[in-house]
Amino acid sequence: MITYQCEEIAMPHIKRREVSEWIKQVAALYKKRVGEVAYIFCNDEKILEVNRQYLKHDYYTDIITFDYTEGSRISGDLFISLDTVRTNAEQYADNNYMRELYRVIIHGILHLCGINDKGPGEREQMEAAEEQALKLLDKIMTKA
Repeated sequence: MITYQCEEIAMPHIKRREVSEWIKQVAALYKKRVGEVAYIFCNDEKILEVNRQYLKHDYYTDIITFDYTEGSRISGDLFISLDTVRTNAEQYADNNYMRELYRVIIHGILHLCGINDKGPGEREQMEAAEEQALKLLDKIMTKA
């Protein structure tokens, strides 16, 4: 089950049914099934609080993924700062806020599927997986 929640911020305008279907299809590409996945959309202050409290990091980020995956069933809590997503869209994604939001949404799922982005060569693997997933989203949205 995939849930979408907000903390201290308005819910982004996403097509939840299509996004949930997309998430399931991407997970299936990695031989995974979706268990309990919760998206918590928040602002920069909330994500900084979560980052400090749970990870002992003192900086803003676009997403924090708490991984509860067991076996082939992915589960987790994914905190997404819409403030940072907007900033990143302005700086790196040609001002396409929704595209950047979808990239971050699937970035967390890819982490749950076992793809990392911190080690040598891993960032490139993650970016390629994100692009593949976004192309799949385009197909889903075209049908919707």
